[in-house]
Amino acid sequence: MSESSEGSLPRTLLFGAVAVVAVALLLATSSRLSGIGQVRMPESTPFVVRDLRFGDTAEGAVVVTEWPGGAVVEVLPPGTNGFARGVMRGLARDRRSREITAEPPFRLTRWTDGRLSLDDPSTGRRVELDAFGPTNTAVFARLLGAPPRQD
Repeated sequence: MSESSEGSLPRTLLFGAVAVVAVALLLATSSRLSGIGQVRMPESTPFVVRDLRFGDTAEGAVVVTEWPGGAVVEVLPPGTNGFARGVMRGLARDRRSREITAEPPFRLTRWTDGRLSLDDPSTGRRVELDAFGPTNTAVFARLLGAPPRQD
């Protein structure tokens, strides 16, 4: 065996690998363009919708208010509801990067198929809350059904 062929792959193996990659890319592209083989969520309609604002206090609590009107729905005490705080931080960061104020409300929706989502109409972002499990989404489900507080 000559030195030049040591450590190199046989040509047929190399061509076979390139062919497999090319076929995979071709199939993925055709599926994407045609919709064949894709899994999609069935269309659903909103069942319950609530527009809410989330604001921070100097003490570290998050005050959730109904929009319009500003009635306090719930106060999330400091150090609690880490998932809700994380979701809201992410959406607020997106707004800041686009130079959008905190004024527009967020839209919390329970869909007829049972899903729960949080939308930011000002940026077009949606968070499918059910993807994070029932424990993490419980605070948002509670906000959707909670009447305004009478403080």
